Amino acid sequence: MTLPSGADKGEAADTLAGGPAPLRRCRAGSRPRSRSGSRARPPARGGAPLPLLVPALLGLAFLVLPLLALLLRAPWSSMPELLTSTEVWQALRLSLVCATAATALSLVLGVPLAWLLARVEFPGRGLVRALVTLPLVLPPVVGGVALLMALGRNGVVGRWLDDWFGVTLPFTTAGVVVAEAFVAMPFLVIAVEGTLRAADPRYEEAATTLGASRFTAFRRVTLPLVAPGIAAGAVLAWARALGEFGATITFAGNFPGRTQTMPLSVYLALQSDPEAAIALSLVLLAVSVAVLAGLRDRWMTSA
Repeated sequence: MTLPSGADKGEAADTLAGGPAPLRRCRAGSRPRSRSGSRARPPARGGAPLPLLVPALLGLAFLVLPLLALLLRAPWSSMPELLTSTEVWQALRLSLVCATAATALSLVLGVPLAWLLARVEFPGRGLVRALVTLPLVLPPVVGGVALLMALGRNGVVGRWLDDWFGVTLPFTTAGVVVAEAFVAMPFLVIAVEGTLRAADPRYEEAATTLGASRFTAFRRVTLPLVAPGIAAGAVLAWARALGEFGATITFAGNFPGRTQTMPLSVYLALQSDPEAAIALSLVLLAVSVAVLAGLRDRWMTSA
């Protein structure tokens, strides 16, 4: 007589116990796992209930209707002339330069700050994280006033910058960069910190055990690992800096060719030339759509 093999024994045991093990687990109430190891999500069945569908559609209309109105009322025939005028081109060029400089400043300061929050245990880390993210919820005008109190001519730090180095930041192009970096850097820090927490720290530990310093491990191991998160955070910071209004007008003022960025130009044009305001608004809208399209794959990887 031939003895059953190991696989046959397992099948026989499953049969005696009431069916294969996966079927028993399903009958016990647990969801089967997909090939990637995550629990499979059951497909949604049936239509949405009316009490949820109506407010959902109203919310969608509330968010989309203003954008559609902007597209419908746009002066498409005169758009090239409006966008090539001297005032608009100055505001556009200044906005692009200042947003790029603010993003570079956010990268230099924000990436090490994100690494500190993600990798180093120290007393008060939760408080530091709250202070870092505070500009996200702080009214931009309040941020501009705070920058004036800190970096103005008579500010806490600004007076020393003026006396020792002759540096004056308010109402200058450098002040625009500082104001935009103040409101944009938290986006970069949050994105990079989240990526660092998801990355496996054992690679850094292995590099240090092989003789690399902490900085070398950060530069040669950590940065390549979190490069996608840094890129996503930089794009978000750049888009936020490009659209900054409140802190810029409060700290840097509104001087054409020097501190008048596109949001400030939109605000002024709305009072005298609504078509130019719509044209500038469409440019900012196109930039926002491009940012969302570029980051879509990253946001939806968890799905």
